[in-house]
Amino acid sequence: MKPYKAIAICIIALAFPSCGGKAGTLAQTPRPEDRAKNIILFIGDGMGSEQIKAAGIYGTGVGGTLSFEAFPHKGYISTSNAEGGVTDSAAAATAMATGTKVSNGVLAVALPGDGMPLETVLEVFKKQGKRTGLVTTTSIAHATPAAFASHEKTRDNHDAIAAAYFNESRPDILFGGGGHIAQADGKKAGYTVVADRDEMMTLETEGETRVLGIFGRGNMPFESDGLGNLPHLSEMTQVALQILENAPYGFFLMVEGGLIDHACHANDIHRAVLETIEFSNAVAKTLDWAKTHPDSLILVTADHETGGLQVVGNNGRGVLPAVSWSNTGHTKDDVPVYGWGKGAERVSGNMENTDIFQIIMRSAPNSIETFPSLCRFDSVWKELVVCR
Repeated sequence: MKPYKAIAICIIALAFPSCGGKAGTLAQTPRPEDRAKNIILFIGDGMGSEQIKAAGIYGTGVGGTLSFEAFPHKGYISTSNAEGGVTDSAAAATAMATGTKVSNGVLAVALPGDGMPLETVLEVFKKQGKRTGLVTTTSIAHATPAAFASHEKTRDNHDAIAAAYFNESRPDILFGGGGHIAQADGKKAGYTVVADRDEMMTLETEGETRVLGIFGRGNMPFESDGLGNLPHLSEMTQVALQILENAPYGFFLMVEGGLIDHACHANDIHRAVLETIEFSNAVAKTLDWAKTHPDSLILVTADHETGGLQVVGNNGRGVLPAVSWSNTGHTKDDVPVYGWGKGAERVSGNMENTDIFQIIMRSAPNSIETFPSLCRFDSVWKELVVCR
């Protein structure tokens, strides 16, 4: 196990200037019945407001109609990296996973800084007895899932990321595309391994505790191209929930719609729309599940926007909207965040991507008592001074 920075949550009153010197007030510890037992974080890679609008128009003829747009709480997050520039997926996912901004390409390591590992929400919840999972349509060793369960100075260290999954963080669910992940290594690490939709859908979910789904040899296919015998994101999410719901102390699950970004890099509105709709389908299945598990928190957001998309015309349901693109890279646009369930009221206004971490930790049992803090005055929580 790698050494971690000492991190501790410090909720302090005005009389304690030693943690940064800015004023704060003592925050009340949430009652157990107000806390989330299960936390599900959805990340649409590259999914900005216009991608969401385009998908809604295509699906229903009207914007504002994707599943998560009906959530009761909404805000916006800034996506900049540690230097204040345009982020990549590694830096953005690290910010959400650890509450710390880092440089592009870095996975849960303090860079800029002393280069030490930054403990992630997945690792913290694992220590608290929760079960954990990562689901994506990209390679499971890709930057977004890797930021939650590995610590590397470069996102390209795929073999080291895979080794961290199996030997250190050990998520209970790993579903995604292949590449850099070997079935034999998963079996050796004690995972049940599935390789296609039929194998996944026929799992005895009540008895499974650790499952590796390797679907293809790299990133999974686009929805528009057909998935053949591979599962949809909504199906992977549904099975992950069926397995994790048996956890006595709850679970943390991160679900990524990773190919939205890839489609937007190519300025391919057809692929981008269908990937976003399937991402919405995964959220809808989770919301249906959560109605019988009300002690849950669902967050839906993005790591960044890709392509500078603008919807310029509505051509009706089932017809692609008219759009324009400003580039083929990431942009610095703020992205929306939506919240449902226990603690979702913390989603509001304009926030930083690091506040996703704060929302999760403040909404979950024991998080304030056991998870440390980052030694800065938090502009969102105002009553807190957080210190590292």
